Amino acid sequence: MYELPKFNFKEIKNKIIKNRKTLEVISLIISICLIISVVGVLSYQYFPNQTKSFLQYLKLPQLEVPEAQKTEEKNQESGAYVSNISYEQAIIDVVKNANQSVVSIIISKDLPVYEQQWVNPFGDGSGFDIQIPQYVQKGTEYKEVGSGSGFIVSADGLVLTNKHVVSDKTADYTVIMNDGQKYSAKVLALDPVQDLAIIKVENTDSKTFQPLKLGDSSGIQIGQTAIAIGNALGEFSNTVSVGVVSGLGRTISASDQTGAVSETLEDIIQTDAAINSGNSGGPLLNLKGEVIGINTATAQDAQSIAFAIPINYVKKDIDQVIATNKIVYPFLGVRYVLVNEQVKKTYDLSIDYGALVAKGNSGEAAVTTGSPAEKAGIKAGDVILEFNGEKITTENTMSKIIQKYNAGDSVTLKILRDGKEIELQVTLGERES
Repeated sequence: MYELPKFNFKEIKNKIIKNRKTLEVISLIISICLIISVVGVLSYQYFPNQTKSFLQYLKLPQLEVPEAQKTEEKNQESGAYVSNISYEQAIIDVVKNANQSVVSIIISKDLPVYEQQWVNPFGDGSGFDIQIPQYVQKGTEYKEVGSGSGFIVSADGLVLTNKHVVSDKTADYTVIMNDGQKYSAKVLALDPVQDLAIIKVENTDSKTFQPLKLGDSSGIQIGQTAIAIGNALGEFSNTVSVGVVSGLGRTISASDQTGAVSETLEDIIQTDAAINSGNSGGPLLNLKGEVIGINTATAQDAQSIAFAIPINYVKKDIDQVIATNKIVYPFLGVRYVLVNEQVKKTYDLSIDYGALVAKGNSGEAAVTTGSPAEKAGIKAGDVILEFNGEKITTENTMSKIIQKYNAGDSVTLKILRDGKEIELQVTLGERES
């Protein structure tokens, strides 16, 4: 084992004490160092600008204060809560910046007013003294009948929301900003495929609005933070909930509360951020403050399962509305079933991919009369294998592929008919809401 060298500390101490001049020099040096340190710290704290100028004059390195500390000191002076946890502070910053751009949408309309009256079903002169209750309309009453959420996507007041929020053509719509200001709104366009709509704020006196920044939903990762903001339950405006992206590429069948409106939503985002009734149309944001989705549906009889439409589906809608005041989708004109192992077995097909052109469940025609598909010669029983060279599968559906094109585009379809592959040229038509 190694042994440390031995020192006679008592002997060294006596030598230092005997040499008083050495002791005095050491004490003086220590005192000067302490004084310089204290003065330096106090100077930088209370006279930062002067200290920086002096250090620059001496060409000495400056002591930089971290950005997080600067932000913390600034907010503490104003009395605002500041978290030392960067994740928490990021959420606070995102919500603070987004709140001014998230709006509540109020739906109002005239509703009939009924009153109860007692009448004789046989007539007053019938001799029968029988009275039964009957409800008779007595005018109308203008009432609030629903609500939803939306967010600003342009400086002149374009607001993005869900189609099911503003689909009633007989209703009036009012946009309420986070600061309480109210504006009437006009529905400009409804997306014929996605649950999306764009409305325009009116009577703004040329006010400029702050649009939210749109992100890129193609790069979303499962597990990343998701922040939802909306008019929860139609009562609590700009309510915030936080969760994660818990699934991607989901396909669901969504319906309104009455069940009267139902549609299939493909390739949507699943999140466990709480989305309540009234949140429909609000933004789903990432930690950069970018919109990655539009909150649109919740799963009944389940907890922490909600869905949002990816923002990339929206960008084309916004561009079209700005240019033409309408949203147009390319239209082929066929009903189809995506081929999987079960469909292959049921219809005795030789392939396990593609789109089988078939009648609807209620007997609807497989090919729409006068459609581009009919003009190109597509028939019931055909299996569309490829759309302009892109293979159609249950993951890469034809509806997903066709959204990459515009009305008027000419595309090539590879089709399996009677065991043989053929190609057909089709010019896509227009599909409006």
